[in-house]
Amino acid sequence: MATDAPPPPPGDTGTGPAQPTTEQFIAVQRSAEFGELRRTYRSFAFPLTVAFIAWYLLYVLLSSYAGGFMGTKVFGNINVALVLGLAQFATTFLIAWFYSRHAAAELDPRADAIKNRMEADL
Repeated sequence: MATDAPPPPPGDTGTGPAQPTTEQFIAVQRSAEFGELRRTYRSFAFPLTVAFIAWYLLYVLLSSYAGGFMGTKVFGNINVALVLGLAQFATTFLIAWFYSRHAAAELDPRADAIKNRMEADL
C-alpha cells in the first residue's frame, strides 16, 4: 500500500492558491470585528468550561469523601454515584451539542465573513 502523495500535475508549481500575508493576518487580528468574534467565543466557552470542571470536581470530591451519600440507593441496585456518573456523560454530550449550535449560529458566520473579506483582498 503506497502512502506517498501523487506527483503534482504538469505545470503546477506547488504553491497552491494565493495566501494572505503576515501583515494581513495581523491587521485582521487587531480589527474590532475579530475582537468581537473572540469575545463571543470566550463569553461562551470560558464560563461553560469553568462550570463543567466544577461539576466534574464535585463528582470526584463526593466520590472521595462522601461514600455514604454516593452509595445511597436510588432504586434497585442503582445508587447516587452511578446516576451522577451517567450525568457526567450526558453533560458532556449536551455541552458539545450546545456549543455546536452556538458556533453555527454565532461564530461561523462571523468567521466566514472575516475569511471571505481576506480572500477577496488577495
